[in-house]
Amino acid sequence: MTGAVQWRALSLGALCVALSACTLGPDFVRPAAALPTRWDGVAVEHDAFASDAQWWAGFEDPTLAALAVQARLANLDIQLAANRVQQSRAARGVSAADRLPALGATASGVRARNSEVGLSDPSGHGGREDYGLFQAGIGLSWELDLWGRVRRQLEAADARVRIADEDAHAVQTVALAETARSYLQLRATRQLLAITEDNLRIARDIARLTGARQRQGVASTLQVASAAAQVAALEARVAPLQHRDAQLRNALAMLLGQPPHALDAQLADARRDWPALPAMATGLPSELAERRPDIRRAEAALHAATAAIGVAKASFLPRISLTGDAGFQSQQLDALDGWNAHRFSIGPAISLPLFQGGRLKATLAVSRLQQQQAAMQFQRTVLQAWHEVDDAIDGYAAEQQRGAALQEAVAESERALGAARRQYQAGVVDMLDVLSTQRIALDNQAALANSQAAAAIARVDLYRALGGGWQPVADGAGASRASSASGAPGLHASAR
Repeated sequence: MTGAVQWRALSLGALCVALSACTLGPDFVRPAAALPTRWDGVAVEHDAFASDAQWWAGFEDPTLAALAVQARLANLDIQLAANRVQQSRAARGVSAADRLPALGATASGVRARNSEVGLSDPSGHGGREDYGLFQAGIGLSWELDLWGRVRRQLEAADARVRIADEDAHAVQTVALAETARSYLQLRATRQLLAITEDNLRIARDIARLTGARQRQGVASTLQVASAAAQVAALEARVAPLQHRDAQLRNALAMLLGQPPHALDAQLADARRDWPALPAMATGLPSELAERRPDIRRAEAALHAATAAIGVAKASFLPRISLTGDAGFQSQQLDALDGWNAHRFSIGPAISLPLFQGGRLKATLAVSRLQQQQAAMQFQRTVLQAWHEVDDAIDGYAAEQQRGAALQEAVAESERALGAARRQYQAGVVDMLDVLSTQRIALDNQAALANSQAAAAIARVDLYRALGGGWQPVADGAGASRASSASGAPGLHASAR
């Protein structure tokens, strides 16, 4: 008889283990990212993508490097994203708690009296006397996750933690890119201001020379007025550039969580030249899904939506919980600790949904549709990333070509301006020719400064499009190797 009981107990235990291993709903399968085999318009080099958490070091600007480090530590958007990650992990802990038994302790003491003409008096006094009731005990409840409902909930919670992590990565990438963009724009503004001030000094020299020539009877009133107009026009450019400088300094202060003008001293030594940038490797397109936070987030969202289907399916089946309660109960407090006051109860509780008005079916349908939406959103995110990288590569290459042409234009216009000033002093050319040549030189210098800044900003945009700025890599020397191999700045796609 004892053997039969043991056999039944073992069989029941084995059945419970088998049922607990059952998990309803589809298992998540990582989607394939539809990306090209290589990026168009770039040379192939055997170098890995050279954008780790220190990509800004390639600009060889200590001020930019310091700002990037400060932004990672003090940017409020990054801090808010980190807080949301902590919230998601705490919420994951709530879901994980459902896998374990819930244990609670209770204690109570009351003084009561029942009605003589009401329901039966549990004290046995028929409602004629007061009575006391003192209780203390421990309660236990544990849901047997037979259909995997709790496991799917925990799986979805893990995916939501990943979503929060990738959101934080994306925020960090954007914050660092915006910090670099604002700083590079500040450098460009200061370079434009320096160019304008240099040309203003030249224009004032020309105006003084023209005034002296008029007093000598050589220059006309038209020439004097034209020279004065050129000075006024250049002076009018200074104030907006100074205002733009202040705006960018405040924008950087905001990105670093600082009050206005807090960074003025730090930004006083910002570089104004534009050294040649080293080549950077773009990496293989297939690696984009590992680097871009938005693609990784879309994948995690698809995982969460897939797990939600299992939760919805498990809602159709009964929930079985083991419940238990043990403690002491007595009408007298001093008798509460006696063995004859002990009590207990233990047994399973089953809850089966019989009629929900179609709620469960509708919930399952919504879960399936949300999974389809998440799958489409993943493909859309991948396609958008492809477009962004392609646009960034084209933009960077175009700015490099534009800058090369403008460098030649600046050199020629500066040579022409020098020749025009000498010829004017010799009385060979008219003053209007000098002013016209100076305007052309100024426009070319300003266009070159804008192009150099745009090329640097396009490089930042390319790093951002490639998913750089947050993911640490083991080897960050790919860019330098590509630079030394090519001998000139450019783009290189890695091939392994």
